[in-house]
Amino acid sequence: MMTLRRSDERGHANHGWLDSRHTFSFADYHDAQYMGFGPLRVINEDRVAPGQGFGTHGHRDMEILSYVLAGQLAHRDGLGNGSVLRYGDVQRMTAGTGVRHSEFNASSTEPVHFLQIWVLPAAGGLAPGYEERRFEPASKRGQLRLIASADGRDASLRIHQDAAVYASILDGEDRVQFTPGPGRGVYVQLARGRVTVNGAVLDAGDAAQLSAGAAVTLEQGADAELLLFDLPL
Repeated sequence: MMTLRRSDERGHANHGWLDSRHTFSFADYHDAQYMGFGPLRVINEDRVAPGQGFGTHGHRDMEILSYVLAGQLAHRDGLGNGSVLRYGDVQRMTAGTGVRHSEFNASSTEPVHFLQIWVLPAAGGLAPGYEERRFEPASKRGQLRLIASADGRDASLRIHQDAAVYASILDGEDRVQFTPGPGRGVYVQLARGRVTVNGAVLDAGDAAQLSAGAAVTLEQGADAELLLFDLPL
C-alpha cells in the first residue's frame, strides 16, 4: 500500500527569517495522523534568510541529519565542531545524553535551503557525536547512493538505528528500484523536480509512504532529487 503526502498538505511555519514545511507533527503543528513513520520522526524543509538562523539550543536522544540543497549552513556545537555545509554535504549529529548547537545561514546575501531530519535512535543515553560527509552529485545520478546507515557501510554516515537513507538524482530515462526486507517500510521524500513513484507523479515537496515489504520503482525523473528511507516498522 502506498500513501501520498502532498507538499501543500504539510505543516507550515513562516517566521520571516525562517520558512519551514513540516512533514510530521513538529513544534506548533500537530496532526495525529502524521507523527512519524517507524523511527523517522521529523522531515522539515527549511529556508533560512541571509544572516539568520537557529541560536544555541539543546537536543537529546535523537539522530539528526542535515541535507543541504542550496546555500551555506554554518554549524557550531558544544562538542567543539564547527563547519559550513554546502550543496552535497550531509551532517549527522547524535544528540544522545545532550548536545547544544546552533545553525545559521553563513551568507549575507543568499538564503540557505536544507532538509532537517530526525531519526529516533535504537537506544537512549548514547554519547553525543558528530560526523559530516560530502556526496558529490555524480555519485547519486541514476542510482541510490547510501548516505546514512547503522554500520556506516559504503562510506555512509553512521546512525544509531537499524535504518538506511539513500539519495538519488534522476532524470530522463533513469530508473531505479528498491525492495525492503520483511517488516520494513519505505518513505520517499522528493526535494526538487518531478519523479514517478510506482506510477504516481510526485512534484517537489511531495512524499510517498509505502507499507511493509512494498517494492519501489522510481522513474520518469525531471531534474529530481530525492531521499529514500528504508525503515523498520
